[in-house]
Amino acid sequence: MADIRRIKARIRAIAEGNRKNVTVEDIRWVVSNLGRNGYLTKESGTGHLLFRVGNKRFGVCEHNPGSSQIKRCYVDDFIGVMIDLDLYEE
Repeated sequence: MADIRRIKARIRAIAEGNRKNVTVEDIRWVVSNLGRNGYLTKESGTGHLLFRVGNKRFGVCEHNPGSSQIKRCYVDDFIGVMIDLDLYEE
């Protein structure tokens, strides 16, 4: 289990790095570790995933032909939720 400081560092790395180079596994790691730290989390769906952290939701489509990375718009939605939850500051 990662502590909250390590999770915030991973969120910062995603937000401040190349947002076109993020995978579903990066997002999944953050969400699952937030769940282990007391946040209510849920992941559902296949292909188009719906994540919930607390009362915030965001989607990620993992169908990007020829690439394991997800599109930047989904990363931006993820970062927006992390900002709303005070886990990242721009």
